[in-house]
Amino acid sequence: MDEIFEWKRVLLNDLPITFVLEVIFRTVVMFIVVLLTLKFTGKRGVKQLSIFEVVIIISLGSAAGDPMFYEDVGLIPAIMVFMCILAMYRSVTWLLGKSKRFENFIEGKTKCIIEDGQFSLSSFEKEDLAQDEFFAELRLKSVEHLGQVRYAYIETNGAISIYFYEDKDIKYGLPIRPQLFNLKTRNIPKSGVYACTFCANIQQLEPVAANCSVCGRDEWAEAINTKRIV
Repeated sequence: MDEIFEWKRVLLNDLPITFVLEVIFRTVVMFIVVLLTLKFTGKRGVKQLSIFEVVIIISLGSAAGDPMFYEDVGLIPAIMVFMCILAMYRSVTWLLGKSKRFENFIEGKTKCIIEDGQFSLSSFEKEDLAQDEFFAELRLKSVEHLGQVRYAYIETNGAISIYFYEDKDIKYGLPIRPQLFNLKTRNIPKSGVYACTFCANIQQLEPVAANCSVCGRDEWAEAINTKRIV
């Protein structure tokens, strides 16, 4: 009676057993390539998941899917891919626990983006987070202007953590509602408190052109100091 399956083709697809060693080598190389690629795409690309978690998902998804319906992909090479990924996972996890430098390289560091209602320029300029996108994140957390925010951090998974001022301590800040922010101008229409639209520095200005004392930019939006409504 003929066998139901051609087991040699199913398991190895007529490839020599030594091909398993090549599979291990290919998997290690591609695992490292995917890991480094996602590392350098920044937190924006892997938001809500750590870089390491995304690498595992991508690697296992591809390894599991191909042998399911491609007859030219043998099961043994696919299983070796899983075993190799597991070994790499264990190795990287061990290194993350042993080396703070390696952890910072792979996972990155938590960075303070807003401090006392103003942008921390040294941190914000290094991140690949656009200002509009950042403002959208704040609006989703009921922030109307930056004077309500004491500290804001971008976490290693790309999420934004916010610490608010108490109502009695809220100060003038850069409005982030589009209706107000889009009224920004280089010509000060009247005396008042204004916020630099680049760094959120607050200055008392007269109706003349002025440059920000922090970043040197000359575009302003009228600052507001409304309380938070949650």
